[in-house]
Amino acid sequence: MKKRFKLKISLSLTIIIFANLTISQNNLIDEIDFDNEEYKVGLTAFKAHKVINGQSTKQSKKNELYLYVAHRFGNINEGISTLFGLDIANTKIEMLYGVSEKFQIGFSRESFKKVYTLNFKNKILNQSSNLPLNISFYNSFNYNSSDFLAPGYNLSFSQRSLFLSQILISNRVNEKLSFQLSPSFIKRNYNEERILFQDGEVVFENGLPVYTTYEREYNYILGISSSYKINRRTAVNIEYFANLNRVSISNNTNALSIGIDLETGGHVFQLIFSNTQSIDDISVLTDAEGNWAQRKVYFGFNILRVF
Repeated sequence: MKKRFKLKISLSLTIIIFANLTISQNNLIDEIDFDNEEYKVGLTAFKAHKVINGQSTKQSKKNELYLYVAHRFGNINEGISTLFGLDIANTKIEMLYGVSEKFQIGFSRESFKKVYTLNFKNKILNQSSNLPLNISFYNSFNYNSSDFLAPGYNLSFSQRSLFLSQILISNRVNEKLSFQLSPSFIKRNYNEERILFQDGEVVFENGLPVYTTYEREYNYILGISSSYKINRRTAVNIEYFANLNRVSISNNTNALSIGIDLETGGHVFQLIFSNTQSIDDISVLTDAEGNWAQRKVYFGFNILRVF
């Protein structure tokens, strides 16, 4: 009897304490004046380090270590034969560490093109009531180690290297809505020459097939993204990258992605539909393989975990 009585007392105290903590937490949130611009100081515009595929202005704080795992499956339009693309998977694993409050370093590998990436994100400005912008610089060095990059050719380390530089500019409009612009520059050290086709036929000149490149050495891209917070743990994101100087005969398209953020404690889980299956920094911006108009879309997800 004494044990049951003590158990009831302990259970009652636990319920009372938990209820008081919950009420206190709700009261603190209710006391925030969302009309006051100062509440937005120090708050990030996005839940995760990536809006969907591209970078956001959020980054790891000092001594914070994040694990980022991304999966992109095959074309959902292939139907039941590949279980709507789930039989095919591209995986990227990345570690992101905050060296200081303003500087982050990261390292990753993607399985599809076997791209290794060393990246740096540097926060320049935090949004405040005086200047309502978050500004960060993002730079990455990418090494494509795949055998199918140039079959039959022994490419040098330099030829396999690619470089990306971005300025990330975001604004948290209010407690629900955020926008970001991402002017980007990409340099490719190798562009494979291929036979030129026109209307399905090989193009000849002076009796010989014409060779051309479907990619440029220097690429200029503008990214536009937005996030709308449905509640404290859920947000809807949209992201678009326009390649401003794409080769006209390229089969690739501009990347358009839609995603949902689900925040669960130390995790952010992102569900994604996109016309790009690639996840490495360069391919996301320049080499979208799919096409929304043709229903060539890829499903995937990201998981972000802090340690």
